[in-house]
Amino acid sequence: MAVAGVMATPGRRVGPGWESQLAVNHFGHFALACGLYPLLAAAPDGARVVVNSSAGHALTEFRWQDPHFGAGYDKWLAYGQAKTANSLFAVHLDALGRADGVRAFTLHPGRIITGLQREMTLREQVERGWVDERGTVIGAGFKSPSQGAATELWAATSPLLAGHGGRYLEDCEVARPAAPGTPMDDGGVHAHAVDPEAAARLWELSLAATGAPPLTRPTP
Repeated sequence: MAVAGVMATPGRRVGPGWESQLAVNHFGHFALACGLYPLLAAAPDGARVVVNSSAGHALTEFRWQDPHFGAGYDKWLAYGQAKTANSLFAVHLDALGRADGVRAFTLHPGRIITGLQREMTLREQVERGWVDERGTVIGAGFKSPSQGAATELWAATSPLLAGHGGRYLEDCEVARPAAPGTPMDDGGVHAHAVDPEAAARLWELSLAATGAPPLTRPTP
């Protein structure tokens, strides 16, 4: 499973000048999956790759002209782009891997207060209605961490998903399509996050950026 590492962080550059949320939440997972692919493809009963996206993907499509925010940084758009990238990554990994028995899924785990919010101030979380002044979760529809893990475990193990892949999941179900302009808290998956052409384009961008090896089948 590939799980998000950062959210809504101050503007940072890492590596060769990458925007940090895209680097940590997407490029790192991408390079790891490419490196592990021969082992995944050699698994006798197939393998599943589960990537945590988020309802935050609704915030923006992938910013092809300025993915690293050279024209001005917005921490929430950067997070949304990274979550769109997570979903597109799973879509194309599944397209490439299904012949080898490697299937990929992406998902929204739900609204959960964990260490992911570590770079947001308490005041910001209070103002958003997520927690009270003592940090107690009060937001409507929030899940516990255990509840949030349920869709991840379902994606990794459910026999109902056998023979399927490239799907965006939420609440232990395949997510419904979201209408354009639908707020992210209304659920569903937006078309830009599961578009096969965008997924293939992001794959090539990510290969060039990271230098990760193209997917190779195991040697018999």
